[in-house]
Amino acid sequence: MSQLEYVVLVDEADNDLGTMEKLEAHRLAKLHRAFSVFLFDKSGNMLLQKRALKKYHSPGLWTNTCCSHPRPGELAKDAAVRRLKEEMGITASIEKAFSFIYNAQVDQGLTEHELDYVFIGEYEGVISPNSLEVCDYLYISIEELREKIQSSPAQFTVWFKIAFPKVVEWYQRLQVIN
Repeated sequence: MSQLEYVVLVDEADNDLGTMEKLEAHRLAKLHRAFSVFLFDKSGNMLLQKRALKKYHSPGLWTNTCCSHPRPGELAKDAAVRRLKEEMGITASIEKAFSFIYNAQVDQGLTEHELDYVFIGEYEGVISPNSLEVCDYLYISIEELREKIQSSPAQFTVWFKIAFPKVVEWYQRLQVIN
């Protein structure tokens, strides 16, 4: 039997309000802390993962490199580094880009209502995905990805479609500065 996981409930200013079992927070659409990691190669291609087919929601959909929830008492960046290793077998340097709040229904009667910390980094090494989390992965250009999201939006997770334009804008601004 799997151990229960808890998320940190927050208000819109990211003040801790306590904890709740993860599935229950998604059933009740409670605002909670989350993170999303977006990795790029040196050519600017984004690394996506396809969620494992046995995930409790959004199975088999393409999404960002890694995403999850910090544990109670865990910093979002530490959680992102931990989950990147657990899901994709990757250790990469990441930096917080921004955060945003979204509220979107997913399947199984669940709602993602999250204050999402977005981390961005660069990676070109070996990828060893955990088959319980990920069933496929690929690097894809931003332009090709934009076209795929427009032509086949149902192939992508809800949060990815919300975060993608924000990430692209942030990443392209960073490239101009450097």
